[in-house]
Amino acid sequence: EALLAEWPDADPFALSVAARCTLPLVQVTPRGLWGRSGQVALTTAEHWLGRPAEPAPAPDATVLRYLAAFGPASVKDMQTWAGLTRLREAFERLRPELLVFRDENGVELFDLPDASRPDADVPAPPRFLPEFDNLLLSHADRSRVVPADLKGRTWQGNQAYCTLLVDGFLAGLWRLEESALVVEPFGRLTKGRRAEVVAEGERTLAVMHPGEGHDVRFGTVARP
Repeated sequence: EALLAEWPDADPFALSVAARCTLPLVQVTPRGLWGRSGQVALTTAEHWLGRPAEPAPAPDATVLRYLAAFGPASVKDMQTWAGLTRLREAFERLRPELLVFRDENGVELFDLPDASRPDADVPAPPRFLPEFDNLLLSHADRSRVVPADLKGRTWQGNQAYCTLLVDGFLAGLWRLEESALVVEPFGRLTKGRRAEVVAEGERTLAVMHPGEGHDVRFGTVARP
């Protein structure tokens, strides 16, 4: 309505789309309601932060924060995560402060000097990830988490599924139903792995539905 006062002959829907695509916005609470959806509400970043926008800084600090979360990683990995290009210059500026490795294909991987880099034989417990989790989306080379034979199994159209990691790799899907956390493994789990998945599922339920009688069961996950 405010934009129509300036451009009375424009299409109202087109004006709203233009605002959403060009203004820095914040999706405000209470959109993330537990167990149910809420209406999207937006405001400008300036209003939410209580100060005017500042010039965009160099991406160096963001590169360091990205590596703290997802390193060792390549320039292309971060570009995939950020949706940006031409980040090589920032990595080159930071090179003296970083450790540099090469993967089996010779690609440079950057990391913070004091970052944790566990040995390959350190156990990785099962983890239940939500839809669109950054762990699955933060690298151009996702084979470090997604085995080649499971590529494409976590999506349908533009819908991502909740995923299960076993030993640090994609191993199945999960979904919270009314009475249970349903787990659909992509392959056979050993008795020990199955017990670990159940234990992690019970810990997950204790957070998501404390004090309620939900179970962990194995079956086919209903696709949304």
